[in-house]
Amino acid sequence: MKREEIERILKDYHWMINSIKIMRESLKDPGEGLTAQYGVESAMPKPKGTTSDPVYKEVVRRGKRVKKIREFEEKILEFQGLFHKVHDERECEVLYWLLEGKSYRWIGYHMGWYKGYGFEK
Repeated sequence: MKREEIERILKDYHWMINSIKIMRESLKDPGEGLTAQYGVESAMPKPKGTTSDPVYKEVVRRGKRVKKIREFEEKILEFQGLFHKVHDERECEVLYWLLEGKSYRWIGYHMGWYKGYGFEK
């Protein structure tokens, strides 16, 4: 992984984890209120390449969410595979707080790096 990729994943890790949780939870609900068309509408010709079946559209929409979940999981798993390379206690602490979604400034205060530089609270 390149440095830019690692920095991007560090920034995105927290919200990706939360998004995966939320998306998985939302996929448990099969889409209430969807009904197929009945009556005259069901006999009408449909335009080519489209469908008016709301259940089909819901399946397609959910399929896209499943694909997005997999993309997030792949990025996160690849990144988590690198954790064992961090040995220094301070670096482990910084990594922990970055993955919890804390800002660099918050981590700096927490680690005591800003004391004496005019950044005190």
